[in-house]
Amino acid sequence: MMQSLGQEALISMISHLIFIIITWRVLQGINLEPLIKKGRVMEANILLMFITIAIGTTVSRFFLDFLQWSQQLIFLF
Repeated sequence: MMQSLGQEALISMISHLIFIIITWRVLQGINLEPLIKKGRVMEANILLMFITIAIGTTVSRFFLDFLQWSQQLIFLF
């Protein structure tokens, strides 16, 4: 029981990190220069980090939930 919880935690952490990295790479391709006020580059980068974390963890949670639901389908029959 405890080992499976540990494995689930590890898989969740790795999944979140992977999707955060993917989201960061994707958001780097967007030109945000026109939206940034002069002298506010650091604040814009912090906002971009927060947006990246929010999107990455949400997408990761979706895939983890979908995986869990697919494993629970066996209880339907």
